[in-house]
Amino acid sequence: MALWRGSACAGFLALAVGCLFVLEPELPGSALRSLWSSLRLGPAPPGPLSPESRLAAAWDTLIVQPARRWRRVAVGVNACVDVVLSGVKLLQALGLTPGSGRDHAVLHSRSDLEEAFVHFMGQGAAAERYFSDGDTFQDIARVASEFPGAQHYVGGNAALIGQKFAANSDLKVLLCGPVGPKLHKLLDDNVFVPPESLQEADEFHLILEYQAGEEWGQVKAPHANRFIFSHDLSNGAMSALEAFVSSLEEFQPDLVVLSGLHMMEGQSKELQKKRLLEVVTSIADIPTGVPVHLELASMTNRELMSSIVQQVFPAVTSLGLNEQELLFLSQSASGPHASLSAWSGVPDVGMVSDILFWVLKEHGRSNGRASDLTRIHFHTLVYHILATVDGHWANQLAAVAAGARVAGTQACATETIDASRVSLLAPREFTTSHSEGGSRIVLNPSEPVAQWHRGGISFYFTPVLVCKDPVRTVGLGDAISAEGLFYSEVPAQY
Repeated sequence: MALWRGSACAGFLALAVGCLFVLEPELPGSALRSLWSSLRLGPAPPGPLSPESRLAAAWDTLIVQPARRWRRVAVGVNACVDVVLSGVKLLQALGLTPGSGRDHAVLHSRSDLEEAFVHFMGQGAAAERYFSDGDTFQDIARVASEFPGAQHYVGGNAALIGQKFAANSDLKVLLCGPVGPKLHKLLDDNVFVPPESLQEADEFHLILEYQAGEEWGQVKAPHANRFIFSHDLSNGAMSALEAFVSSLEEFQPDLVVLSGLHMMEGQSKELQKKRLLEVVTSIADIPTGVPVHLELASMTNRELMSSIVQQVFPAVTSLGLNEQELLFLSQSASGPHASLSAWSGVPDVGMVSDILFWVLKEHGRSNGRASDLTRIHFHTLVYHILATVDGHWANQLAAVAAGARVAGTQACATETIDASRVSLLAPREFTTSHSEGGSRIVLNPSEPVAQWHRGGISFYFTPVLVCKDPVRTVGLGDAISAEGLFYSEVPAQY
């Protein structure tokens, strides 16, 4: 009887320890293991899951399919072949030496390229610039294409977003853009390119990558990122716009994604003005009830950005952009925190939230304004925010989580999140606004999507699990926006 009581007691204690482990995962592992070993019941249970593991598991539970899914997605209008290689090695091969670094809105020479690359590598920031000299660009592109280890990929925001959507076999994807023979071979079989978009020669964009901690001369990169430049005539003139719009009537999409406006920076002011008016007119021809998402990219022309904000934003339904584009947008259109010259480290959540709120309040849908804009997907390296005007979008909690999850898997080139290869670098607590009394939020990895509301707008925040050793950084923003849209839903009466 005494032996039975001892066994029962040990059993109950083991059960209690197990319950304690489940109910109090934050209890120090050493305490649990010590208690377990004192019972002499075999190996100690594993220690508590890492914050990264808990966050990834919570995402998997939160990310659910929308009730109404897209069937046909049309994407346009920028497409090219990305030539991806080491920036430092290419510039060394071109005989360039590193200086102190300086930004250039437009690159006119090899020297400008070296200075701009060093400038952004030192910040660890992504950037994209137009190279004005066609002959010099072709010489550089030839060296880059033939460089040992250089890789060729689908490029251009529209093509990358289309490629990401095409990974879902039940989706039909239309892509309009300047598609040459090499790009056509690289595209997924599920991507349909209308004959009007096919051209004899490819447009090439050069993607100069660098790794976190990589050094060149006096500069050391704080983050892995990339510098993009091109001399792109077809995309710069948005030559595929008319073919794109004319293809929509037959294709009958239930979602349209537009990108490439930033490519117009290399054009004259007159052409920019003319093309923007044609973009707005073209969007107006898209059937009512079909959401239009606009994907922004790196820009330096404040006048062009201001025109896009004033003219194009009210015509589209949704926006996708990163921290550089958001701050430049605010600077160009006199928004909140416009006096800030650049973000210092991780973009402040409250400041980002203020700018997103301002964009939707000043340029989004309201009772007194003829605007369709109701959604913004903001992404930066360590966190994402989805902001939506209440009543116009559903499943956004899943959408922001899905966008953040794909950032970690694509950067690490894994099918699922590998907790050992990623880091949780997002702020553990933050204020939701600086311009008016914001609330304080403390991040819980087990409940990784924080939500708040302000003036009829809902915000959804989630961290990103940042890949420690990224395989490829190009196209992450496009994959993020595509994944967020894939899980998004608009009401039937939209």
